[in-house]
Amino acid sequence: MSAVWRASRAAVKRRRLQTFVIGLVVLCSTTTILLGLGLLAAASAPFDNAFAQQRGAHTVATFDASKVSSARLAATARRPGVEAAAGPFGQAVLEMPEDWLWMPAGSLSVVGRAEPDGPVDRIHLLEGRWATAPGEIVINWPIAGTPGRDTLGTELRPRGGPALTVVGFATSMSKTAGGWVSPEQMERLRPATRQMLYRFSDAATERELRAGLSTATARLPADSLVTAQTYLALKRAFAAQADAYVPFMTLFGVLGLLISVLIVGNVVSGAVVSGHRHIGVLKALGFTPNQVMAVYLTMVSVPAVIGCVLGTLIGNAATGPILRVAFAGIDTGGAEIGTSWWPSVLSLAGMPALVVVTALIPSVRAHRLPAAQAITAGSSPRTGRGLRVQRRLGGTRLPRAVSLGLGRPFARPGRSLLTMAAIVLGVTTVTLTTGLTSTLLAFVDDDGATRVRVEAAGGSTVGGDTARRLSDRQTEQRLRSLPGADRVTVRGLTRVSLAGHTEPVYANFYRGDTRDLAPHVVDGHWPDRAGQAAAGPAFLDQHGLSVGDRITVLLNGRQTPVTIVGRLSDGNAKALDSNWQTLRRLDSSFQAAEYTVRLTQGADVRKYVDAVRAADPALRPSVLRPDNTVATTVVGFSSVFTVLLTVVASLGVFNTVLLDIRERRRDLGMLKSIGMTPRQVMTMTMSSVAALGVVGGLLGIPLGIVAHRLVVDHVGVIVFPEFTKQVWHLPQLAALMLAGVTIAALGALIPARSAARLTIAKVLHNE
Repeated sequence: MSAVWRASRAAVKRRRLQTFVIGLVVLCSTTTILLGLGLLAAASAPFDNAFAQQRGAHTVATFDASKVSSARLAATARRPGVEAAAGPFGQAVLEMPEDWLWMPAGSLSVVGRAEPDGPVDRIHLLEGRWATAPGEIVINWPIAGTPGRDTLGTELRPRGGPALTVVGFATSMSKTAGGWVSPEQMERLRPATRQMLYRFSDAATERELRAGLSTATARLPADSLVTAQTYLALKRAFAAQADAYVPFMTLFGVLGLLISVLIVGNVVSGAVVSGHRHIGVLKALGFTPNQVMAVYLTMVSVPAVIGCVLGTLIGNAATGPILRVAFAGIDTGGAEIGTSWWPSVLSLAGMPALVVVTALIPSVRAHRLPAAQAITAGSSPRTGRGLRVQRRLGGTRLPRAVSLGLGRPFARPGRSLLTMAAIVLGVTTVTLTTGLTSTLLAFVDDDGATRVRVEAAGGSTVGGDTARRLSDRQTEQRLRSLPGADRVTVRGLTRVSLAGHTEPVYANFYRGDTRDLAPHVVDGHWPDRAGQAAAGPAFLDQHGLSVGDRITVLLNGRQTPVTIVGRLSDGNAKALDSNWQTLRRLDSSFQAAEYTVRLTQGADVRKYVDAVRAADPALRPSVLRPDNTVATTVVGFSSVFTVLLTVVASLGVFNTVLLDIRERRRDLGMLKSIGMTPRQVMTMTMSSVAALGVVGGLLGIPLGIVAHRLVVDHVGVIVFPEFTKQVWHLPQLAALMLAGVTIAALGALIPARSAARLTIAKVLHNE
């Protein structure tokens, strides 16, 4: 074994460039695949871990208190299929008339529980203590961190209800309530509904959850069940934004792996072909065929392990910032977002194993090569397919250096195919990135007009804000009348409840000039009448809705039916959009406090902002900047991956040309001796890969277009309008045609310069 190691170490030192290529290729590929695996793991593992730790509820069911007693509800815990149950708990909805703890006015669902622990939904207390007496409340804080101990003791004054003092902050992965009070306090609120929390023996699918709930409630009145929320919907909401990044990151990871396989196979194959004499010497010295094969496997394993370790370290370092972007604004609850251990272990074990398996096939050739044949293999020129093609090309009007170069790939067709495959994957990556960038830029592009957001002091309120000089309507009129104003869109934000759903959602109510909002509708139309609404794909998916469905919206004790008439291209998973006519059905006294003003072309922005402040000191104007966070993130990651994979593909070309030059040293010396100049040598060398680059471009562009379509059609949180997908135009495709040639030229440049500088004396000395 020591002899194999010494021979392998000598091979590594002798082939420093190939060793470096293998190490860098594995490093880039490991980094790429680890980022994809890390995001994939974070999309579900943190939720599952926190959910299991809190004994989360598989189903949160709400019942009409007037139609079923607490005793009958408690008896459902003993029904077949129910693993555990908690409740019944009284449930009530409080209407908060003004902003509270950085949350907008609207509905707050509260539940009466004596303690946070229990057989189901063990609520995690983050700050303060549990509510044990009347007049106290614990608030659900769904994001990482807490508002701080200084907010404990804040007094909430719900409309028509008793004042409640915040004594703690807690989180529930089951999202069973927006707040918790003591059972005594809940009785004073006169709850209209009761809540039951179930864990079922079979709960892997929505079908099993529906079956389990049906069995548990089979003996209850048919109309007593008001709503049921499953943990699978919460899990989808948790991972929705992270899942948006998974398709393209997974695709880049697969491309990286394929390129790595091609290049490693090419390197080892070239090493075996160019090392016939070395193989013969080893066998003559007593190395067995297995030991010779082990030498070559060890030769690629050393740089592969080093590259894998470095790639894992870089990948883990980069995963943290990516996860922060992917989970920004998501209600993570008690889940700890971080890197998992298994992607690193899989990368550390899998990548070297993949390299060894890839190298095994060409190494078998060294295993089977007889010693006598290997020793007698020299550097004499070989006849065959490549020579015949070069003779035919020599009969054309092409310069002799170009014809010789174009015929060279046919001398080693297997190696040329591997090199071209790496170029194809590189062009596919460049095409994919170009398409993604164009789609995202078209998606976030606006009409170029300047917009000013104007907020009134106090936020969205009901019943007006005494700090303002102007009322809601007066503010709108004044903003329209100021010089430079073109359109004014008014937005009212509040929290509402949906019948059949336990968790409140945000509702945006618009009036005024809403023409700028209509283009965001990809299915249906913008809500332009009372009782209509639109929502993004994430909201519709998580609530089981589609265009044409009807829901019931509740606010301040009033309710109104609303029809979903439009699906937006994107949107908050917890928000829907409607109009002012719908809001009037729920609360006729609502006062908006946010206005978006589109300015005319050439208007003085500073002058308009100063005029707004002068009109009412309570108004806070600010110039709107396009929110391109997602677009910037995707384009940034795609660009980094493209650079990495382009470098990897160029290294494949680099290795091919380098091996070719080493095999043809005698030929190059002969050509120089009969008058070929260094410039002609470079031209010949570059021509040998230029043809591969052209063919690679022709094959890679269609693959990139298909990959682009697959990615943009499977981003769950965004539905791209059709016009954003039509990004391929003739000038752009013509430029992409050069991508294959560019990758080939980058890889061949250094070896070509080395070949041009090769002297006749050095070649003769080696011979």
